[in-house]
Amino acid sequence: MTAEELIVEFALTRLDHPDLDFEEIAALLVRRGGPERELEFASRNLADRGELRSASFPAAVEYVLRVVLTLRGPSD
Repeated sequence: MTAEELIVEFALTRLDHPDLDFEEIAALLVRRGGPERELEFASRNLADRGELRSASFPAAVEYVLRVVLTLRGPSD
C-alpha cells in the first residue's frame, strides 16, 4: 500500500467514524488490514526508525499516524 492509498483509506474511515481520534482510526485501519498489513506497517516503521520500540500492532499504528501526519503537512 502506498502512502497515498493509506491517506485515502484513512480519510474514508474518518468520514465513516467522525467521533474517533486519529490514533483510534489508525488502529482501526491496522485491525481491518489483518496480520499481513500489521506486519507490513510494523516493518516499515522499523525501517523508518531503525528500531522497533513496541510490539507489531502499536508499531503499525505508529507508522500509519506518522504517514498521515507527515502528508497532512504543517497545521495552519
